[in-house]
Amino acid sequence: MTSFRAHLAEQRWDDHRYYHHSLVNQSLHFVSACTFLVAYGLLLHDPAIASLLAWGVAMTSRQAGHFFFEPKDYDEINQATHAHKEDIKIGYNLFRKWVLMSLWALCPIMLLIQPTLFGTLESPNGVTGFLRHVGVAWLGLGVGAIIFRSIQLFIQRDVQTGLVWATKIVTDPFNDFRLYWKAPVRLIKDRNGEDCVAG
Repeated sequence: MTSFRAHLAEQRWDDHRYYHHSLVNQSLHFVSACTFLVAYGLLLHDPAIASLLAWGVAMTSRQAGHFFFEPKDYDEINQATHAHKEDIKIGYNLFRKWVLMSLWALCPIMLLIQPTLFGTLESPNGVTGFLRHVGVAWLGLGVGAIIFRSIQLFIQRDVQTGLVWATKIVTDPFNDFRLYWKAPVRLIKDRNGEDCVAG
């Protein structure tokens, strides 16, 4: 168990120091964390709405931070190129995120073409029914993405690495809230918004 905890702490630290330099990115992760925590609270009560909130607000703000605001030049703090960081990323690097977010964007289109998802869902009742189906599809995509990458890590590395990564992903909203709750205020004070990784 100590090894699991140590491995989890290492993955969290690597994620923070390599991929969260920008204060804008950190602030968006704080917004994402707050939204995910609300979605977690809704999950048992209304999974479709929880998923719409998680993907529609939390994931889009989170990934926008990585795609548009995180520096892609040489990382002086860690003495690493962007390409090196992409190669060593345990979870979803930018390429994998582009694939994942493309699948996310395709889900509503697929449901417009095939509203019952080949008979696995009931026929949607109006716009609300359609949106609930989108939420269900996005929930399946999210769970599937975690399972898929975990299995890849089981094969590429070992079972513990995959389990640690899955644990990290599920608990990221709690950790990001703790790490980045001051980021929005710091962002307002520092208009630059870059190279603000905590030690």
